[in-house]
Amino acid sequence: MSSPPYGRRIHEGSTNISDSDSEDEPKIPLNQFYPYIRCALCCGFLIDATTITECLHTFCKSCIVKHFFYSNRCPTCSIVVHQTQPLYNIRPDRQLQDIVYKMVPFLEELEREQICNFYKERGLEVPKPVVLSSPSPVVARRQKKDNIPQSVFTIPPELDVSLLLEFVGAEEGISNYKPLERRYVRVSGEATIRHVELFIRRKMELSPSCQVDVVCGDHLLDHYQSLKDIQNSVGEEALQDGLLVLHFGLVLPSQC
Repeated sequence: MSSPPYGRRIHEGSTNISDSDSEDEPKIPLNQFYPYIRCALCCGFLIDATTITECLHTFCKSCIVKHFFYSNRCPTCSIVVHQTQPLYNIRPDRQLQDIVYKMVPFLEELEREQICNFYKERGLEVPKPVVLSSPSPVVARRQKKDNIPQSVFTIPPELDVSLLLEFVGAEEGISNYKPLERRYVRVSGEATIRHVELFIRRKMELSPSCQVDVVCGDHLLDHYQSLKDIQNSVGEEALQDGLLVLHFGLVLPSQC
């Protein structure tokens, strides 16, 4: 049986960012956000956004799974995701998918309808998670009661570590890099130093020949160490006003 059309897309000609209640609020064309909310494989808006843990590039789930049938490399940066089982190193990105659904009107509703039609056309039972249902009475009453405007986005509970990234300088011979504008980052404690390095590389546009050394206190950190383990092992010495402080520098790889 063929898989359901989770990668079905809406393209740029069919949608815009929803109108604001305030005429004075600036409106930004949706196409300015395309690099962040579209899949590089199908060129449609992300559906079941799924991120490769090794390089943090995101694609539709169905697209990246099909890609891994014939390749073990990331379609964007060509890094080897896993030598034999690349599907081990992908994770759902629910926060990004929520953002896509909020930015693109009717995308979530249309995707649910297409999934339902897929199962019905084949005489199959529609899985419960994709059945459209009306809000419960309790939720409906709460929505009517809460008329005070609130922020659209909240910090997910799994983002439980706040980082302060302090740049200590670059070795002589390294000069072509951008300053790190975002020093404060909130991430999951399960993230590793490898993820921190990839974030720094992307934001500072570093050359592949440039090495990033990350230090916490007096400890040079390894790629495999998670932030939660580092925070537990170093203790209060690693914290500054509740932030886990990581110092990093740019060095040239040692010549063996």
